[in-house]
Formats: sequence, C-alpha cells, structure tokens
Amino acid sequence: MFKNVFGSGFLVRTAHVILTWVITLILFLHDTALRKQEETGQLVQPVLFVLLVLVSVLLYFAVSLMDPGFILSDDTGLQFTLGVTEEQQDMIPPSSKSMRQRRCGHCLLQQPMRSKHCQTCRHCVRRYDHHCPWIENCVGERNHRWFLFYLLVQLLVLLWGLHIAWTGFGSAPGWQLWLRTNGVLLTVAALLALLSLIVLLLLGSHLYLVSLNTTTWEFMSRHRISYLKHCGADENPFDRGAVNNLLGFFCVWGSVVWEQVYFREGSDQV
Repeated sequence: MFKNVFGSGFLVRTAHVILTWVITLILFLHDTALRKQEETGQLVQPVLFVLLVLVSVLLYFAVSLMDPGFILSDDTGLQFTLGVTEEQQDMIPPSSKSMRQRRCGHCLLQQPMRSKHCQTCRHCVRRYDHHCPWIENCVGERNHRWFLFYLLVQLLVLLWGLHIAWTGFGSAPGWQLWLRTNGVLLTVAALLALLSLIVLLLLGSHLYLVSLNTTTWEFMSRHRISYLKHCGADENPFDRGAVNNLLGFFCVWGSVVWEQVYFREGSDQV
C-alpha cells in the first residue's frame, strides 16, 4: 500500500521536511508572539502549532508514499460483471470503440474507465488526476481525498506561520538596520506568503473540480479522451450535482465502477 520511503523522490521529501522544521525553528528563535508565549509559560498555542506542523508532515508522507490506485493486474471479465452489456458498449461512438477494455500500450494491462498510465510512476492509476512533483507521487483514486486534507492542513500551517512571522518584526531607525535585524524573518514571511498563495490556489481548484466530478487530467485533456471527446464543452457524464459529487468524493470509500455511472448517467447523450 505504501512505497519505499528511500525510493524515488527521497531528496524532494527530505528537502520538504527540512524546510518545514527550519522555518518552524526560526519562528521560535526570533522575537515572535510564539516565543514570547513560550517564555511566559503560555504553552497552549506553541504546542498546538508544533502539533499542526507535525500533522502536516505526517499527511505529506502519507500522501507521498501511499498507493494512489495503481493497476497491477488485469480485471478479467470486467465489462460483464459491471452490468454493462455488449449493446451498451456498442453505443460508444466509433472513435472510442477501444474503450471496451483498452489495453495500456506501456504496462499492457487493461485500463478501467478514468484511469491513465503515468510515465513517471510507470503504472496505470485508477481515476488518475495528475502526477504531483511536490509529493513525487500520482494523485489518484486512493489518495486524492488525503491530498486535499493535506493541502487544507498545510494551508492552515502556512497562514498561522505567516501571522507568527508578522508579530516578530521589530522597529529600527533606518531601512538598512531594519533589514539587518529582520532580514531572516522577512525572507521566511515572503516564502510563507508565496506558499500560502500556491496552496490556496491548488486547494480551491481541486475542490472546484471535485464539485464537478472531474479530474485535472479530464479537465485539461478532454478533447483527447475517448469517453469525453464526443461530449459538449459543458457536458460531464459523471456529474451528479455539486452536493452529491462532494459527498461521494469525501464519504464513499473504495473503488467506484465508473463504467456503470457513465452508462447510467450518460447513455442518453451517446
């Protein structure tokens, strides 16, 4: 279920962890509200902040090392156990007849609907979303919701850290002296602000796509995907409404047979 922590992406994970704890240490060492609370014995917020940082690191490793939904063997006889008949398969437009049980040209395994081969991971991934260089892993069926949880926790840590850094800026008689006094903290604050913006945009875009029941890959490449290219620009055979899409994403665990959803929801369109 989990990959080797010393395998591919070890340097990226190590750099992420080192940067996280170095920034945390800087926030404690400088004259910030966090340090003042620690010195006066008010340990509730410092302990909560450290725990939140620790949770973010653990979630990072969980998402980074988790199996995103790799397809490791053929699902033999899949189309007949799904309740999808040959007549329904024939309803697919001629340009996508190979969708019946498309065989991957790289790993030679049969691909369920919404799966894609990742060139970096060298596996086909169920409900493939994208390959994230930040975690050095694919985001797919098994770890997509955990990826969003990680982004949420990471955003809270970054915003809280940015607030802490802001409280540490002191006054000085001139700009040069001020920069020498607050240079390190200013660099940390700028980095936290940039990362906060990036994580906020990532979290917002993923929640938007989840509310539509589409993936990053489907959203960006629908014109090249056999089961979507015949649909209109605003048509999505997997969309069941924003509320149901979000509930299904966050509350339904286990594999979803997307062929059934496709033919049940989209048979009128095809």
